Amino acid sequence: MKKHDIKPFDLWKETMHVMGRLGLLLCTSDKDGKPNAMNVAWLTGGLIWGRPIITVLIQTDRHTFNNIEKTHQFTINVLPMEFTDELLHLGTASGANEDKFAKSRLTPVPAQSVTAPLIAEAVVHYECRVVHKNDVIAENLTPDIRLFGTNHRVYFGEIVAASASPNAAKRLA
Repeated sequence: MKKHDIKPFDLWKETMHVMGRLGLLLCTSDKDGKPNAMNVAWLTGGLIWGRPIITVLIQTDRHTFNNIEKTHQFTINVLPMEFTDELLHLGTASGANEDKFAKSRLTPVPAQSVTAPLIAEAVVHYECRVVHKNDVIAENLTPDIRLFGTNHRVYFGEIVAASASPNAAKRLA
């Protein structure tokens, strides 16, 4: 389906609604261009440094972490409910051990502005370039938050392009 450009936060309410139900699909590619994706549910968005920013937390032992470290880019893809099984699989399998796309109904396609791929079946896309990163400091976390793990890097990705299907808001309701 043809996508059209949107302003970075035009469909943010719908994006957060889907994240709360299913999670979102973060895509990267390795240095050779091989696509990888993982389900993410630790994500925020807003204006920082006068720019639209998506902030994601990625565990440092993930294949996705290595890809972002090498390319400094990622995409966030918002899928409708019919892709729940794919999101669950991509959230548990490792791209270091398998081609996740070979076992799914999802299709990586080129993005407009970054080398990380988009997912054709997603109805909203955010293309991001990393403008800052830092590590979570375990001793600064409250004990109840430490239970979720402390080996995360925080990536601040400037949204350099955003697009959506014409009926995205309806499909994500």
